[in-house]
Amino acid sequence: MNMRKQGKTAGKLSVLVLTAVLMAMFAVPVFAGGQAEEESGQPTITVASDCTWPPMEFINEDKEMVGFDIDLIRAVGEAAGFEVVNKNTAWDGIFAGLKNNQYDAVISSVTITEERKKEMDFSIPYLDAGQVLIVREETSNVDEVEDLDGQKVGAQIGTTGAIYVGNVEGVELKVYDELGFAIEDLANGRLSGVVADTPIAADYVLMNDTYKGKLKIVGEPFTDEQYGVAVKKGNTEVLEMVNAGLKKVIEDGTVEELKDKWLR
Repeated sequence: MNMRKQGKTAGKLSVLVLTAVLMAMFAVPVFAGGQAEEESGQPTITVASDCTWPPMEFINEDKEMVGFDIDLIRAVGEAAGFEVVNKNTAWDGIFAGLKNNQYDAVISSVTITEERKKEMDFSIPYLDAGQVLIVREETSNVDEVEDLDGQKVGAQIGTTGAIYVGNVEGVELKVYDELGFAIEDLANGRLSGVVADTPIAADYVLMNDTYKGKLKIVGEPFTDEQYGVAVKKGNTEVLEMVNAGLKKVIEDGTVEELKDKWLR
């Protein structure tokens, strides 16, 4: 082949390759926050959860993501007409990932707070969950965090529980990447208490065979909190889809069914 023909052939090949690349790029449109459109016409959103908070979100024996939140977001997607891709994500980077478009939403026992609203948007609330104090079964004369003056109390880093304990004068806060490590230290006497959301605390104390009979919840919930689905600030498209689905599953009784399944 002479050089002129070779050049023409190479040019045609380059055009074909470029065309193929462009077709691949535009076959699945990508929207804000990584949202993608399926061939069926249904959008797909990626939802992150830190699966270390049973019964809300955790990994079962089959290495599957399960729990109240996992079931809920899938039901929300079905009700609102979008597909859900779940992604297990460590808590300490979960909100940064949302901001950086690594996923479209977070459902992970996330308490709606005014401070968090400055950084992200929230769906309508779907569950009430105040903070409670867990102590060892033999602990007496303790009803609240303030009763543990001069002692160590654990909580998961970046949670409203950790924020609360950190503001109690005289109590030493110890933070953990995962709540389960704090519970283990409590059971083994390395902490005097652990603060956690009500449903998670109840699961560890009442349902977990490892700690049943060794730990107890004392007093009453000492914060008034609600969970919501977090989305990137300004991502109204995803927020509207999530809210539409949440309204339907709240109204049709699905949320109550999930409470019976996971929380009661």
